[in-house]
Amino acid sequence: MPALMRAFLPTAAALLLAACAPDRQRADLVFIQSAEPETLDPALASDQVSMRLATSLFEGLCRVTEDGRPEPGMAERWEVSEDQRSYTFYLRPEARWSDGKPVTAQDFAASWERALRPETGADYATLMFVIKGARDFAEERVRDFSAVGVRVVDDKTLRVELENPTPYFIDLCSFVTLCPVPMQTIQRHGSAWVKPRHIITNGPYLLEDWRLDDRILLRKNPAYWDAAHVAMGTVEVRPVQDANTALSFFLTGQCDLMMDKGMVPPSLTQRLRQEPWFHTGPFLGTWFIRVNVTRPPFDDARVRRAFALAVDRRRIVEKITQLGEPVASGMTPPGTGQGYQPPPGLPGHDPESARRLLAEAGYPGGKGFPRVEYLHIPLPIERSIAIELQSMWQQTLGVTVGLVKQEQKVWLKSMRELTYQMCRSSWVGDYNDPSTFLDLFTSGNGQNRTSFKSTEYDDLIASAAAQADPAERMRLFQKAESLLIGTQAAVIPVYHYVGVQFYHRDRLAGVRANLIDDHPFRCMRWLPPQLDHP
Repeated sequence: MPALMRAFLPTAAALLLAACAPDRQRADLVFIQSAEPETLDPALASDQVSMRLATSLFEGLCRVTEDGRPEPGMAERWEVSEDQRSYTFYLRPEARWSDGKPVTAQDFAASWERALRPETGADYATLMFVIKGARDFAEERVRDFSAVGVRVVDDKTLRVELENPTPYFIDLCSFVTLCPVPMQTIQRHGSAWVKPRHIITNGPYLLEDWRLDDRILLRKNPAYWDAAHVAMGTVEVRPVQDANTALSFFLTGQCDLMMDKGMVPPSLTQRLRQEPWFHTGPFLGTWFIRVNVTRPPFDDARVRRAFALAVDRRRIVEKITQLGEPVASGMTPPGTGQGYQPPPGLPGHDPESARRLLAEAGYPGGKGFPRVEYLHIPLPIERSIAIELQSMWQQTLGVTVGLVKQEQKVWLKSMRELTYQMCRSSWVGDYNDPSTFLDLFTSGNGQNRTSFKSTEYDDLIASAAAQADPAERMRLFQKAESLLIGTQAAVIPVYHYVGVQFYHRDRLAGVRANLIDDHPFRCMRWLPPQLDHP
Protein backbone atom coordinates (compact mmCIF):
# COMPACT_ATOMS: atom_id res chain seq x y z
CA MET A 1 0.00 0.00 0.00
CA PRO A 2 1.48 3.38 -0.98
CA ALA A 3 2.60 5.46 2.01
CA LEU A 4 0.61 8.44 0.76
CA MET A 5 -2.60 6.42 0.84
CA ARG A 6 -1.83 4.85 4.23
CA ALA A 7 -1.50 8.34 5.76
CA PHE A 8 -5.10 9.10 4.84
CA LEU A 9 -6.82 5.85 5.73
CA PRO A 10 -8.64 7.09 8.90
CA THR A 11 -10.36 9.88 7.02
CA ALA A 12 -10.81 7.78 3.91
CA ALA A 13 -12.58 4.98 5.77
CA ALA A 14 -15.23 7.33 7.09
CA LEU A 15 -15.75 8.81 3.65
CA LEU A 16 -15.97 5.38 2.09
CA LEU A 17 -18.80 4.39 4.40
CA ALA A 18 -20.66 7.60 3.65
CA ALA A 19 -20.19 7.21 -0.09
CA CYS A 20 -21.48 3.64 -0.08
CA ALA A 21 -24.96 4.58 1.15
CA PRO A 22 -27.49 2.12 -0.39
CA ASP A 23 -29.53 4.86 -2.10
CA ARG A 24 -26.58 6.27 -4.02
CA GLN A 25 -25.42 4.72 -7.26
CA ARG A 26 -21.95 5.79 -8.34
CA ALA A 27 -21.94 8.32 -11.17
CA ASP A 28 -19.91 7.75 -14.32
CA LEU A 29 -17.61 10.59 -13.25
CA VAL A 30 -17.14 11.84 -9.68
CA PHE A 31 -15.58 15.28 -9.45
CA ILE A 32 -14.56 17.22 -6.35
CA GLN A 33 -14.43 20.99 -6.22
CA SER A 34 -13.56 23.21 -3.30
CA ALA A 35 -16.94 24.88 -2.66
CA GLU A 36 -20.64 24.97 -3.37
CA PRO A 37 -21.53 27.03 -6.45
CA GLU A 38 -22.83 30.47 -5.63
CA THR A 39 -25.39 30.19 -8.44
CA LEU A 40 -26.19 28.19 -11.58
CA ASP A 41 -27.66 31.22 -13.39
CA PRO A 42 -25.33 31.98 -16.34
CA ALA A 43 -25.97 35.71 -16.04
CA LEU A 44 -24.99 35.75 -12.36
CA ALA A 45 -22.16 33.20 -12.29
CA SER A 46 -18.88 35.00 -11.55
CA ASP A 47 -16.67 32.44 -9.79
CA GLN A 48 -14.98 29.44 -11.37
CA VAL A 49 -16.95 26.95 -9.28
CA SER A 50 -20.29 28.34 -10.48
CA MET A 51 -19.18 28.87 -14.07
CA ARG A 52 -17.93 25.29 -14.40
CA LEU A 53 -21.41 23.99 -13.61
CA ALA A 54 -23.37 26.66 -15.48
CA THR A 55 -21.51 25.89 -18.72
CA SER A 56 -22.30 22.20 -18.26
CA LEU A 57 -25.99 23.08 -18.25
CA PHE A 58 -26.06 25.89 -20.81
CA GLU A 59 -24.33 26.52 -24.12
CA GLY A 60 -23.80 29.75 -26.02
CA LEU A 61 -23.28 30.42 -29.69
CA CYS A 62 -19.87 28.80 -29.21
CA ARG A 63 -18.49 26.27 -26.75
CA VAL A 64 -15.00 25.55 -25.41
CA THR A 65 -12.93 22.58 -26.55
CA GLU A 66 -10.80 20.47 -24.20
CA ASP A 67 -7.80 22.62 -25.13
CA GLY A 68 -9.64 25.81 -24.16
CA ARG A 69 -10.42 27.14 -27.62
CA PRO A 70 -13.83 28.28 -28.92
CA GLU A 71 -15.67 26.21 -31.50
CA PRO A 72 -19.23 26.21 -32.91
CA GLY A 73 -21.88 25.51 -30.28
CA MET A 74 -25.52 26.52 -30.69
CA ALA A 75 -24.36 28.33 -33.84
CA GLU A 76 -23.14 25.96 -36.54
CA ARG A 77 -21.38 28.77 -38.43
CA TRP A 78 -20.99 32.55 -38.66
CA GLU A 79 -19.93 35.26 -41.07
CA VAL A 80 -17.84 38.33 -40.24
CA SER A 81 -18.09 41.62 -42.14
CA GLU A 82 -15.07 43.09 -43.88
CA ASP A 83 -14.69 45.80 -41.22
CA GLN A 84 -14.76 43.12 -38.46
CA ARG A 85 -17.65 44.87 -36.69
CA SER A 86 -20.60 42.73 -37.74
CA TYR A 87 -21.10 39.02 -36.97
CA THR A 88 -23.97 36.97 -38.36
CA PHE A 89 -24.60 33.68 -36.55
CA TYR A 90 -26.61 30.78 -37.99
CA LEU A 91 -28.08 28.53 -35.30
CA ARG A 92 -28.23 24.76 -35.71
CA PRO A 93 -31.62 23.42 -36.84
CA GLU A 94 -31.23 20.68 -34.19
CA ALA A 95 -30.47 23.13 -31.32
CA ARG A 96 -33.13 22.50 -28.67
CA TRP A 97 -33.97 23.11 -25.03
CA SER A 98 -34.28 20.10 -22.77
CA ASP A 99 -38.10 20.39 -22.99
CA GLY A 100 -37.88 19.87 -26.75
CA LYS A 101 -38.52 23.45 -27.84
CA PRO A 102 -36.11 24.93 -30.41
CA VAL A 103 -33.39 27.34 -29.34
CA THR A 104 -33.96 30.53 -31.31
CA ALA A 105 -32.18 33.78 -32.06
CA GLN A 106 -34.84 35.49 -29.94
CA ASP A 107 -33.75 33.37 -26.95
CA PHE A 108 -30.26 34.84 -27.28
CA ALA A 109 -31.48 38.40 -27.72
CA ALA A 110 -33.82 38.20 -24.70
CA SER A 111 -31.13 36.55 -22.54
CA TRP A 112 -28.53 39.15 -23.45
CA GLU A 113 -31.03 41.92 -22.70
CA ARG A 114 -31.66 40.35 -19.28
CA ALA A 115 -27.92 40.13 -18.55
CA LEU A 116 -27.46 43.81 -19.44
CA ARG A 117 -30.35 45.10 -17.34
CA PRO A 118 -28.92 46.60 -14.10
CA GLU A 119 -31.64 45.00 -11.96
CA THR A 120 -30.33 41.55 -12.94
CA GLY A 121 -27.04 42.25 -11.18
CA ALA A 122 -24.77 40.49 -13.67
CA ASP A 123 -21.19 41.26 -12.65
CA TYR A 124 -19.96 40.21 -16.08
CA ALA A 125 -22.36 42.42 -18.05
CA THR A 126 -19.46 44.72 -18.85
CA LEU A 127 -17.99 42.01 -21.10
CA MET A 128 -20.88 42.73 -23.45
CA PHE A 129 -20.00 46.40 -23.77
CA VAL A 130 -18.11 45.54 -26.94
CA ILE A 131 -21.59 45.26 -28.53
CA LYS A 132 -22.84 48.50 -30.05
CA GLY A 133 -25.03 50.43 -27.60
CA ALA A 134 -24.74 47.81 -24.83
CA ARG A 135 -23.05 50.14 -22.35
CA ASP A 136 -25.65 52.89 -22.83
CA PHE A 137 -28.43 50.37 -22.28
CA ALA A 138 -26.81 48.84 -19.18
CA GLU A 139 -26.17 52.28 -17.69
CA GLU A 140 -29.77 53.32 -18.54
CA ARG A 141 -28.86 56.19 -20.83
CA VAL A 142 -30.95 54.32 -23.39
CA ARG A 143 -34.05 52.39 -22.32
CA ASP A 144 -34.97 50.66 -25.58
CA PHE A 145 -33.05 47.43 -26.25
CA SER A 146 -33.63 47.89 -29.98
CA ALA A 147 -30.85 50.51 -29.81
CA VAL A 148 -28.38 47.74 -28.93
CA GLY A 149 -26.57 46.05 -31.80
CA VAL A 150 -28.37 42.70 -31.47
CA ARG A 151 -30.71 41.87 -34.37
CA VAL A 152 -32.99 38.85 -34.72
CA VAL A 153 -32.98 38.30 -38.48
CA ASP A 154 -35.14 35.19 -38.21
CA ASP A 155 -35.62 32.28 -35.78
CA LYS A 156 -32.22 30.82 -36.59
CA THR A 157 -30.18 33.91 -37.52
CA LEU A 158 -28.68 36.45 -35.11
CA ARG A 159 -26.68 39.50 -36.18
CA VAL A 160 -24.42 41.33 -33.73
CA GLU A 161 -22.91 44.78 -34.34
CA LEU A 162 -19.81 45.74 -32.36
CA GLU A 163 -18.54 49.14 -31.25
CA ASN A 164 -15.04 48.34 -32.52
CA PRO A 165 -13.25 45.37 -34.06
CA THR A 166 -12.87 42.93 -31.17
CA PRO A 167 -10.32 40.18 -31.82
CA TYR A 168 -11.64 38.03 -28.96
CA PHE A 169 -15.38 38.30 -29.70
CA ILE A 170 -15.73 34.64 -30.71
CA ASP A 171 -14.09 33.70 -27.39
CA LEU A 172 -16.77 35.79 -25.63
CA CYS A 173 -19.47 33.88 -27.49
CA SER A 174 -18.42 30.74 -25.56
CA PHE A 175 -18.42 32.57 -22.21
CA VAL A 176 -21.08 31.77 -19.63
CA THR A 177 -22.69 35.25 -19.44
CA LEU A 178 -23.64 35.06 -23.13
CA CYS A 179 -25.41 31.70 -22.80
CA PRO A 180 -29.17 31.75 -23.44
CA VAL A 181 -31.54 31.07 -20.54
CA PRO A 182 -35.19 29.88 -20.61
CA MET A 183 -36.96 33.22 -20.20
CA GLN A 184 -40.47 31.77 -19.80
CA THR A 185 -39.25 29.51 -16.98
CA ILE A 186 -37.60 32.48 -15.26
CA GLN A 187 -40.78 34.54 -15.56
CA ARG A 188 -42.81 31.67 -14.12
CA HIS A 189 -40.56 30.67 -11.19
CA GLY A 190 -38.43 33.73 -10.45
CA SER A 191 -35.15 32.98 -8.64
CA ALA A 192 -36.29 29.37 -8.07
CA TRP A 193 -35.96 28.66 -11.80
CA VAL A 194 -32.55 26.99 -11.26
CA LYS A 195 -33.96 24.31 -8.93
CA PRO A 196 -33.89 20.76 -10.36
CA ARG A 197 -37.67 20.54 -10.61
CA HIS A 198 -37.91 23.72 -12.70
CA ILE A 199 -34.70 24.21 -14.66
CA ILE A 200 -34.65 23.82 -18.45
CA THR A 201 -31.26 23.68 -20.10
CA ASN A 202 -29.76 23.66 -23.58
CA GLY A 203 -26.28 22.35 -22.74
CA PRO A 204 -24.84 18.85 -22.56
CA TYR A 205 -26.27 18.13 -19.08
CA LEU A 206 -29.46 18.34 -17.04
CA LEU A 207 -29.58 19.15 -13.33
CA GLU A 208 -31.02 16.02 -11.76
CA ASP A 209 -30.30 16.67 -8.09
CA TRP A 210 -28.74 19.32 -5.84
CA ARG A 211 -28.23 18.56 -2.15
CA LEU A 212 -26.47 21.44 -0.43
CA ASP A 213 -23.08 20.57 1.03
CA ASP A 214 -23.46 17.03 -0.30
CA ARG A 215 -23.57 16.72 -4.07
CA ILE A 216 -24.83 18.00 -7.40
CA LEU A 217 -25.84 15.33 -9.90
CA LEU A 218 -25.76 16.07 -13.62
CA ARG A 219 -27.29 13.74 -16.21
CA LYS A 220 -26.67 13.80 -19.96
CA ASN A 221 -29.23 15.88 -21.82
CA PRO A 222 -30.75 13.67 -24.56
CA ALA A 223 -32.01 16.78 -26.37
CA TYR A 224 -28.48 18.22 -26.69
CA TRP A 225 -27.45 18.55 -30.33
CA ASP A 226 -24.16 16.70 -29.73
CA ALA A 227 -25.41 14.18 -27.15
CA ALA A 228 -23.96 11.28 -29.16
CA HIS A 229 -20.46 12.50 -28.32
CA VAL A 230 -21.05 13.08 -24.58
CA ALA A 231 -19.51 9.99 -22.99
CA MET A 232 -20.18 10.62 -19.29
CA GLY A 233 -23.86 9.84 -18.76
CA THR A 234 -23.82 11.12 -15.17
CA VAL A 235 -21.46 13.46 -13.34
CA GLU A 236 -21.50 13.84 -9.57
CA VAL A 237 -19.96 17.05 -8.22
CA ARG A 238 -19.05 17.07 -4.53
CA PRO A 239 -18.07 20.21 -2.62
CA VAL A 240 -15.15 19.45 -0.29
CA GLN A 241 -13.26 22.32 1.29
CA ASP A 242 -10.66 20.37 3.22
CA ALA A 243 -7.73 19.47 0.96
CA ASN A 244 -6.75 16.40 3.00
CA THR A 245 -10.30 15.04 2.89
CA ALA A 246 -10.47 15.61 -0.86
CA LEU A 247 -7.19 13.78 -1.35
CA SER A 248 -8.53 10.86 0.70
CA PHE A 249 -11.49 10.61 -1.68
CA PHE A 250 -9.17 10.51 -4.65
CA LEU A 251 -6.72 7.98 -3.20
CA THR A 252 -9.51 5.56 -2.28
CA GLY A 253 -11.18 5.77 -5.69
CA GLN A 254 -14.25 7.64 -4.45
CA CYS A 255 -13.33 10.55 -6.72
CA ASP A 256 -12.05 10.47 -10.30
CA LEU A 257 -10.97 14.07 -10.81
CA MET A 258 -9.99 17.18 -8.86
CA MET A 259 -8.87 20.44 -10.45
CA ASP A 260 -9.05 23.21 -7.88
CA LYS A 261 -5.67 24.70 -7.06
CA GLY A 262 -6.54 24.86 -3.37
CA MET A 263 -6.85 21.07 -3.26
CA VAL A 264 -3.09 20.71 -2.83
CA PRO A 265 -2.16 20.24 0.86
CA PRO A 266 0.94 22.46 1.27
CA SER A 267 2.72 19.88 3.42
CA LEU A 268 2.43 17.28 0.64
CA THR A 269 3.21 19.38 -2.43
CA GLN A 270 6.66 17.96 -3.09
CA ARG A 271 5.46 14.35 -2.66
CA LEU A 272 2.44 14.93 -4.90
CA ARG A 273 4.62 16.31 -7.69
CA GLN A 274 6.26 12.89 -7.95
CA GLU A 275 2.97 11.04 -8.52
CA PRO A 276 1.96 10.06 -12.10
CA TRP A 277 -1.64 11.18 -11.47
CA PHE A 278 -0.66 14.70 -10.40
CA HIS A 279 -0.57 17.05 -13.40
CA THR A 280 0.31 20.72 -13.72
CA GLY A 281 0.38 23.22 -16.56
CA PRO A 282 0.51 27.01 -16.99
CA PHE A 283 -2.62 29.04 -17.62
CA LEU A 284 -3.78 32.64 -17.62
CA GLY A 285 -4.34 33.15 -13.92
CA THR A 286 -3.07 35.52 -11.24
CA TRP A 287 -3.21 35.28 -7.44
CA PHE A 288 -3.34 38.77 -5.99
CA ILE A 289 -4.45 40.87 -3.04
CA ARG A 290 -7.36 43.27 -3.42
CA VAL A 291 -7.25 46.49 -1.43
CA ASN A 292 -10.42 48.42 -0.62
CA VAL A 293 -9.13 51.86 -1.60
CA THR A 294 -11.98 53.73 0.09
CA ARG A 295 -11.43 52.44 3.64
CA PRO A 296 -8.79 54.15 5.80
CA PRO A 297 -5.88 53.74 6.03
CA PHE A 298 -5.89 52.22 2.54
CA ASP A 299 -7.42 55.34 1.02
CA ASP A 300 -3.82 56.62 0.94
CA ALA A 301 -1.88 55.27 -2.08
CA ARG A 302 1.37 55.53 -0.09
CA VAL A 303 0.04 53.01 2.43
CA ARG A 304 -1.03 50.66 -0.36
CA ARG A 305 2.38 50.89 -2.03
CA ALA A 306 4.10 50.28 1.32
CA PHE A 307 2.10 47.08 1.87
CA ALA A 308 2.86 45.95 -1.69
CA LEU A 309 6.61 46.53 -1.33
CA ALA A 310 6.66 44.60 1.95
CA VAL A 311 5.47 41.40 0.24
CA ASP A 312 8.23 38.95 -0.62
CA ARG A 313 6.56 37.19 -3.56
CA ARG A 314 9.43 34.82 -4.19
CA ARG A 315 9.29 33.56 -0.62
CA ILE A 316 5.60 32.72 -1.02
CA VAL A 317 6.05 30.65 -4.19
CA GLU A 318 9.19 28.89 -2.93
CA LYS A 319 8.08 28.23 0.65
CA ILE A 320 4.31 27.75 0.35
CA THR A 321 2.87 27.11 -3.13
CA GLN A 322 5.92 25.15 -4.40
CA LEU A 323 4.53 24.37 -7.85
CA GLY A 324 6.98 26.48 -9.82
CA GLU A 325 4.59 29.43 -10.10
CA PRO A 326 6.11 32.54 -11.77
CA VAL A 327 6.34 35.57 -9.49
CA ALA A 328 3.89 38.23 -10.74
CA SER A 329 5.21 41.67 -11.57
CA GLY A 330 1.79 42.64 -12.95
CA MET A 331 -1.84 41.52 -13.05
CA THR A 332 -1.55 40.23 -16.61
CA PRO A 333 0.54 37.09 -17.20
CA PRO A 334 3.39 37.65 -19.70
CA GLY A 335 2.59 36.51 -23.23
CA THR A 336 -1.19 37.01 -22.92
CA GLY A 337 -2.83 37.63 -26.31
CA GLN A 338 -0.34 38.64 -28.96
CA GLY A 339 2.68 38.47 -26.69
CA TYR A 340 1.71 41.19 -24.21
CA GLN A 341 4.39 42.03 -21.66
CA PRO A 342 3.14 43.65 -18.43
CA PRO A 343 4.96 46.75 -17.13
CA PRO A 344 7.37 46.28 -14.21
CA GLY A 345 5.03 48.09 -11.80
CA LEU A 346 6.52 48.53 -8.35
CA PRO A 347 9.98 47.14 -7.63
CA GLY A 348 10.05 43.68 -6.06
CA HIS A 349 10.45 43.12 -2.34
CA ASP A 350 11.83 46.46 -1.05
CA PRO A 351 11.52 46.78 2.75
CA GLU A 352 13.41 50.08 2.93
CA SER A 353 11.12 51.83 0.43
CA ALA A 354 8.08 50.26 2.13
CA ARG A 355 9.06 51.73 5.52
CA ARG A 356 9.80 55.12 3.97
CA LEU A 357 6.39 55.28 2.27
CA LEU A 358 4.58 54.31 5.49
CA ALA A 359 6.48 57.03 7.37
CA GLU A 360 5.53 59.59 4.69
CA ALA A 361 1.90 58.58 5.21
CA GLY A 362 2.24 59.44 8.90
CA TYR A 363 3.06 56.07 10.45
CA PRO A 364 6.84 55.89 11.06
CA GLY A 365 7.78 52.39 12.15
CA GLY A 366 4.08 51.53 12.19
CA LYS A 367 3.39 53.89 15.13
CA GLY A 368 -0.23 54.97 15.28
CA PHE A 369 -1.24 52.59 12.51
CA PRO A 370 -4.74 51.18 13.15
CA ARG A 371 -5.35 47.46 13.32
CA VAL A 372 -6.39 46.22 9.91
CA GLU A 373 -7.69 42.89 8.63
CA TYR A 374 -6.84 40.53 5.79
CA LEU A 375 -9.65 38.28 4.51
CA HIS A 376 -9.07 34.77 3.14
CA ILE A 377 -10.96 31.56 2.40
CA PRO A 378 -10.73 28.29 4.41
CA LEU A 379 -8.19 26.33 2.37
CA PRO A 380 -4.89 25.20 3.89
CA ILE A 381 -2.76 26.95 1.29
CA GLU A 382 -4.69 30.20 1.77
CA ARG A 383 -4.21 29.99 5.52
CA SER A 384 -0.48 29.45 5.05
CA ILE A 385 -0.18 32.42 2.70
CA ALA A 386 -2.20 34.60 5.08
CA ILE A 387 0.10 33.79 8.00
CA GLU A 388 3.17 34.53 5.86
CA LEU A 389 1.76 37.89 4.73
CA GLN A 390 0.84 38.78 8.30
CA SER A 391 4.44 38.11 9.35
CA MET A 392 5.90 40.11 6.46
CA TRP A 393 3.79 43.18 7.20
CA GLN A 394 4.59 42.95 10.92
CA GLN A 395 8.34 42.53 10.47
CA THR A 396 8.77 45.08 7.67
CA LEU A 397 6.24 47.76 8.61
CA GLY A 398 5.64 47.18 12.31
CA VAL A 399 1.87 46.91 11.79
CA THR A 400 -0.63 44.38 13.13
CA VAL A 401 -2.83 42.65 10.57
CA GLY A 402 -5.67 40.46 11.80
CA LEU A 403 -6.63 37.38 9.78
CA VAL A 404 -10.30 36.74 9.00
CA LYS A 405 -11.52 33.49 7.43
CA GLN A 406 -14.81 33.28 5.52
CA GLU A 407 -16.52 30.53 3.52
CA GLN A 408 -16.39 31.13 -0.22
CA LYS A 409 -19.96 32.41 -0.59
CA VAL A 410 -19.51 34.86 2.30
CA TRP A 411 -16.08 35.89 1.00
CA LEU A 412 -17.56 36.67 -2.43
CA LYS A 413 -20.32 38.68 -0.76
CA SER A 414 -17.78 40.64 1.30
CA MET A 415 -15.86 41.56 -1.84
CA ARG A 416 -18.98 42.47 -3.76
CA GLU A 417 -20.26 44.66 -0.91
CA LEU A 418 -16.78 46.09 -0.14
CA THR A 419 -16.96 45.17 3.55
CA TYR A 420 -13.28 44.23 3.73
CA GLN A 421 -9.94 46.07 3.95
CA MET A 422 -7.59 43.62 2.22
CA CYS A 423 -8.47 40.20 0.85
CA ARG A 424 -6.98 37.36 -1.13
CA SER A 425 -8.25 37.12 -4.65
CA SER A 426 -7.51 35.48 -7.95
CA TRP A 427 -8.43 35.91 -11.55
CA VAL A 428 -8.41 33.41 -14.40
CA GLY A 429 -8.54 34.86 -17.90
CA ASP A 430 -11.89 34.39 -19.58
CA TYR A 431 -10.22 34.65 -22.98
CA ASN A 432 -6.67 35.13 -24.24
CA ASP A 433 -6.30 38.91 -24.28
CA PRO A 434 -4.96 41.49 -21.76
CA SER A 435 -8.39 43.10 -21.55
CA THR A 436 -9.73 40.12 -19.58
CA PHE A 437 -7.49 41.25 -16.69
CA LEU A 438 -7.39 45.01 -17.14
CA ASP A 439 -11.05 45.75 -17.92
CA LEU A 440 -11.88 44.50 -14.41
CA PHE A 441 -10.72 47.68 -12.74
CA THR A 442 -12.58 50.22 -14.83
CA SER A 443 -15.14 52.33 -12.97
CA GLY A 444 -18.43 50.53 -12.58
CA ASN A 445 -17.15 47.11 -13.61
CA GLY A 446 -18.99 44.49 -11.54
CA GLN A 447 -15.75 42.60 -10.95
CA ASN A 448 -13.76 45.64 -9.77
CA ARG A 449 -14.49 45.06 -6.07
CA THR A 450 -11.81 47.49 -4.89
CA SER A 451 -13.65 50.84 -5.28
CA PHE A 452 -10.73 51.93 -7.48
CA LYS A 453 -11.88 54.67 -9.85
CA SER A 454 -9.64 56.58 -12.21
CA THR A 455 -10.72 58.64 -15.21
CA GLU A 456 -7.21 58.29 -16.61
CA TYR A 457 -7.34 54.51 -16.28
CA ASP A 458 -10.83 54.32 -17.82
CA ASP A 459 -9.74 56.47 -20.77
CA LEU A 460 -6.67 54.34 -21.42
CA ILE A 461 -8.73 51.12 -21.44
CA ALA A 462 -11.36 52.71 -23.70
CA SER A 463 -8.65 53.93 -26.09
CA ALA A 464 -7.12 50.45 -26.20
CA ALA A 465 -10.52 48.97 -27.07
CA ALA A 466 -10.90 51.36 -30.00
CA GLN A 467 -7.31 50.96 -31.21
CA ALA A 468 -6.84 49.00 -34.45
CA ASP A 469 -3.04 48.95 -34.33
CA PRO A 470 -1.99 45.93 -32.16
CA ALA A 471 1.29 47.50 -30.99
CA GLU A 472 -0.37 50.75 -29.91
CA ARG A 473 -3.16 48.78 -28.23
CA MET A 474 -0.58 46.92 -26.13
CA ARG A 475 1.21 50.17 -25.24
CA LEU A 476 -2.05 51.65 -23.93
CA PHE A 477 -2.68 48.52 -21.86
CA GLN A 478 0.82 48.75 -20.39
CA LYS A 479 0.30 52.39 -19.43
CA ALA A 480 -3.02 51.54 -17.75
CA GLU A 481 -1.58 48.55 -15.88
CA SER A 482 1.35 50.66 -14.65
CA LEU A 483 -1.15 53.07 -13.12
CA LEU A 484 -3.16 50.25 -11.52
CA ILE A 485 -0.36 48.26 -9.90
CA GLY A 486 2.31 50.95 -9.55
CA THR A 487 1.14 54.48 -8.90
CA GLN A 488 -2.16 53.47 -7.29
CA ALA A 489 -1.38 49.93 -6.07
CA ALA A 490 -5.10 49.14 -5.98
CA VAL A 491 -4.15 45.47 -6.23
CA ILE A 492 -0.99 43.61 -5.23
CA PRO A 493 -0.11 40.85 -7.75
CA VAL A 494 1.80 37.99 -6.10
CA TYR A 495 2.13 35.05 -8.51
CA HIS A 496 0.75 33.58 -11.72
CA TYR A 497 -1.03 30.27 -11.42
CA VAL A 498 0.01 26.83 -12.46
CA GLY A 499 -3.02 24.64 -13.13
CA VAL A 500 -3.45 21.42 -11.15
CA GLN A 501 -5.36 18.30 -12.11
CA PHE A 502 -5.59 15.05 -10.14
CA TYR A 503 -6.52 12.17 -12.48
CA HIS A 504 -5.16 8.94 -13.93
CA ARG A 505 -4.11 9.73 -17.48
CA ASP A 506 -4.15 6.06 -18.50
CA ARG A 507 -7.83 5.83 -17.49
CA LEU A 508 -9.43 9.25 -18.08
CA ALA A 509 -9.16 11.18 -21.35
CA GLY A 510 -10.40 14.64 -22.31
CA VAL A 511 -8.64 16.57 -19.54
CA ARG A 512 -5.97 18.84 -20.93
CA ALA A 513 -4.16 21.79 -19.38
CA ASN A 514 -5.09 24.96 -21.27
CA LEU A 515 -4.69 28.72 -21.00
CA ILE A 516 -8.15 29.45 -19.59
CA ASP A 517 -8.23 26.45 -17.21
CA ASP A 518 -11.57 25.28 -18.61
CA HIS A 519 -12.21 21.54 -18.68
CA PRO A 520 -15.71 20.64 -19.98
CA PHE A 521 -17.20 17.43 -18.62
CA ARG A 522 -18.69 16.71 -22.04
CA CYS A 523 -15.16 16.19 -23.44
CA MET A 524 -14.20 13.55 -20.87
CA ARG A 525 -14.32 9.82 -21.47
CA TRP A 526 -12.98 6.62 -19.94
CA LEU A 527 -10.23 4.76 -21.75
CA PRO A 528 -10.43 0.97 -22.17
CA PRO A 529 -8.42 -0.96 -19.56
CA GLN A 530 -4.76 -1.47 -20.40
CA LEU A 531 -3.94 -5.15 -20.89
CA ASP A 532 -0.72 -6.49 -19.42
CA HIS A 533 1.30 -8.57 -21.84
CA PRO A 534 3.79 -11.19 -20.72
